[in-house]
Amino acid sequence: MNGKGCTMFGRLASTEDTSESSKILTAIAELVATLSSGLFAGAAVYINLVEHPARIQTGIRPALEEFAPSYKRATVTQVSLAVTGLLSALVVWTSKSDPRWLVGGGLLVSVIPFTALGILPTNKQLLDPETANDLELAEKLLRRWGRLHGVRSVLSLASLLTFLLLLVKRKG
Repeated sequence: MNGKGCTMFGRLASTEDTSESSKILTAIAELVATLSSGLFAGAAVYINLVEHPARIQTGIRPALEEFAPSYKRATVTQVSLAVTGLLSALVVWTSKSDPRWLVGGGLLVSVIPFTALGILPTNKQLLDPETANDLELAEKLLRRWGRLHGVRSVLSLASLLTFLLLLVKRKG
């Protein structure tokens, strides 16, 4: 032994350990950002390609009934994933000073203001019990909601692609 001391994992305790710990933290943050983005994108695309078309196919009245609980459950999950992805991307950016991580995180978290400004008015109408009295309006709103939700799918896929390209570049 050279007198620097050993950690329980057998590495020498020195400034190299701090640098190695920083690299490990950055790598974990990269993976968490990418995973959050991937889970969000997967869920968003699933909603657009499978859940929402199936919801409409069951009929407008049942679609309205299913929309409310689905919307409430998805909100918690998707906001959590978007915020986790952004925070992880910020950790990577502060460590690497690579603004492309901010771009990926920004794309992912941009679904939150887009939802608040672009989709929320439609959501409120769909959640209003009076909408069930006008099935033509309800169908129009459900179809609009599907198109608007498609934007969330595109934003999250762009985020995921950004993160994946950054990870591939890091490995290459």
